[in-house]
Amino acid sequence: MHIVAALFVEDFQLRQGAPTRLDLSGVFFSMQAPSPVPVVVTPHLVALIWCPPDEQGSGIFEVVFTKDDQEVARNVSPFTVESGKFTYRLVRGELPFDDYGQVVARCRLDRGPWHLVPLTLLPPA
Repeated sequence: MHIVAALFVEDFQLRQGAPTRLDLSGVFFSMQAPSPVPVVVTPHLVALIWCPPDEQGSGIFEVVFTKDDQEVARNVSPFTVESGKFTYRLVRGELPFDDYGQVVARCRLDRGPWHLVPLTLLPPA
């Protein structure tokens, strides 16, 4: 299986009907803190996963959020997807920040290679 995309989003909607349509809005890679640090932010990460027709459609999706190479949050979830089809995983991180800077969401399937998605926290406006 393969991670086709992984993004931080403000909203994610699945349209009814065939073929399946996904509406992603407010895709971002940086955000302003809701208040001065220290603060906890809870962004949504959506990952799109494809299972080729010749593969079995069950696996483990793992996300490890790191700041300065130190783990700050983790999510591990099993999933199934029909061979030849797509699925998605939606992960809501609870990320503590003592200072402004960058967190990296490291995503992988079944101990495969890491897919990296950065998120930078900026001072409030």
